[in-house]
Amino acid sequence: MATGVEYKSSNESKARHRVLIVEDELFIALDLEETVKAMGFDVAGLASGQDQALKLASLADIAFVDVNLSDGPTGPEIGRRLVEEFGVTVVFMTGNPEAVANRLNGALGVVTKPAMPATVQRTLEQAADARRSLN
Repeated sequence: MATGVEYKSSNESKARHRVLIVEDELFIALDLEETVKAMGFDVAGLASGQDQALKLASLADIAFVDVNLSDGPTGPEIGRRLVEEFGVTVVFMTGNPEAVANRLNGALGVVTKPAMPATVQRTLEQAADARRSLN
């Protein structure tokens, strides 16, 4: 997935933002992790379900959350809890955006899978900008 990612020379502001990847398909999670790292962001961890995601939540500033995970369609609930309990900026990633259309619960938005690296990059930059505007 990292093909086509624009590398930035200044990573100072990005290093403060840690990204949690909540995705049960390993290859998608690894591709996303590669893209996030190539952009100069830190990865807080990879989670395939709700329990793992919530254990890693305190380490994250931004999260990409799939809707259907190893423990079922728990993504919307995970996203809600990440926003409300941990103050994480959440972006849903799903092949079925209608599944979260009315359930964003404070999330920044939805990226339709499969997502091109440029889309992930733009979305991550928007999430980082949203985080900076909170401070």
